[in-house]
Amino acid sequence: MTAHIHAIGTAVPRSDVHELFVEWANERLDERGRPLFRRMVTRSGIENRWSVLDKPTASGGFYGERMPGTADRMTAYAREAPELALAAIDDLAARAPLDGITHLVVASCTGFVAPGIDQIIARRLGLDGSVERTLVGFMGCYAAVAALRVAHHIARSDSQARILVVTVELCSLHLQDTREIEALLAMLQFADGAAAALVSAEPKGIAIDRFFAATLRDSDRLIRWDIGDQGFVMHLSGEVPLRIQAALEEPGFRGKLLGNRAPDQVGAWAVHAGGRSILDAVEHGLHIGTDALAASRDVLRRYGNMSSSTLMFVLAALMSGPAIEDGIAIAFGPGLAAEGFAIGSV
Repeated sequence: MTAHIHAIGTAVPRSDVHELFVEWANERLDERGRPLFRRMVTRSGIENRWSVLDKPTASGGFYGERMPGTADRMTAYAREAPELALAAIDDLAARAPLDGITHLVVASCTGFVAPGIDQIIARRLGLDGSVERTLVGFMGCYAAVAALRVAHHIARSDSQARILVVTVELCSLHLQDTREIEALLAMLQFADGAAAALVSAEPKGIAIDRFFAATLRDSDRLIRWDIGDQGFVMHLSGEVPLRIQAALEEPGFRGKLLGNRAPDQVGAWAVHAGGRSILDAVEHGLHIGTDALAASRDVLRRYGNMSSSTLMFVLAALMSGPAIEDGIAIAFGPGLAAEGFAIGSV
């Protein structure tokens, strides 16, 4: 049997914080750093980024007076993450019936709470206590692939299973007070968002199959997500795009991702919108057309990088368009690893 995504719902908070962050970061740079930062803002391809925090860097805001500790950030996560996840599920419910859910798979890397966010969501939805839950934590931007892979295996083993897959990330809870331009440019990418998908063996929506994973050699230092006393600290090396491009140009690495097909034989691309430089690296590494990643670039422009939720937003955009005959979904994250799967219409 093949698993299918019937529909995807998405949600973002109401506060657009992109320009507020740009102003805040600009104040922390010297006269040499500001012009470079402004150029990178212009080149980022991002127009909006959304946060559960209202005017977080303004006076009286979450970061207005001091950098809150990790405990305060986790309190905000426990309060806000379920609400955003439920908003995405509401959007999904408007697209597909959610009766008879048998399994719940939740992915998130921006917070911890116990009982887990999976239990909170299940309780708020009124799901039966017999619903099987899986929580995918701290995997970063490719966690959506891991969550969908769990759903894929469940659907293949149980034809009656109806799996609710949820990703929710509150990246804006982890702002760091730094004057290092590389760190500020990394934070420039990230935002909050949630997505929810219904997966089953019933042939509706798009088929998902042939999951793959590949890790670049000697790359574990390039993307790190460390837990500190003042939230989670993202380390994102400027080497990442070039390493991704080089890997995609290697026949062996490319073969794992494409199933030994040529890139021009792939009809649709759902690439995690981790940043403009990441999308450029994929485009150049695979030698695909400038419009091949249009859906990813549009998600980046409208929402920024929402960690694990980003790929789900791109898949939702593709599902709203023409039928996908033969596509590839791929995301990159800590490791440095690439994970993904093949997609196609029913």
